[in-house]
Amino acid sequence: MWISLILSLFTGLSSSSVDLHKFHVSRCMVEYNPREQALQMSMHVFLDDLELALAERGADSLYICTKMESPDAEHYLGRYLEERVQFSIDGQPVTFTFLGKEISEDLQAVWCYLEITDLPPFREMTVTYDVLLDLYDDQKNIMHIVGPNRQEGTLLFRKGYRTESVNFK
Repeated sequence: MWISLILSLFTGLSSSSVDLHKFHVSRCMVEYNPREQALQMSMHVFLDDLELALAERGADSLYICTKMESPDAEHYLGRYLEERVQFSIDGQPVTFTFLGKEISEDLQAVWCYLEITDLPPFREMTVTYDVLLDLYDDQKNIMHIVGPNRQEGTLLFRKGYRTESVNFK
């Protein structure tokens, strides 16, 4: 009897841990640093969703941000972000550098750090941000931007709205 009770508890725990969160959202904070003339970004993405997206592209068993992390994990993660996040500044495409990543405090997500350098003050930024939009119909990606002259804007990306723009006057 005790064994079946313990097994049912573990079975219940393992099945509920498959879906660690009931909502699908990523957030990205973008800030223009005028002194360094750089756009600096911090992106927060749930690990289980990110691992699934990478596995669907043939990069499985990466174990991102664990002791068992694959030596190729950052390569695949950087390539995924390059495919899914694009920037255009004042009508010209620009590329970011993937600086690295770290686990979130709650161990459920990863923080990814990106930067665009050699960027004088600008007026308009267009962003395509479709991280995980191909996985979940309810996926939302929120980007908060502090642009030139400390002007702020927030963009929401979701199914059907993967590219958005913001103007800084």
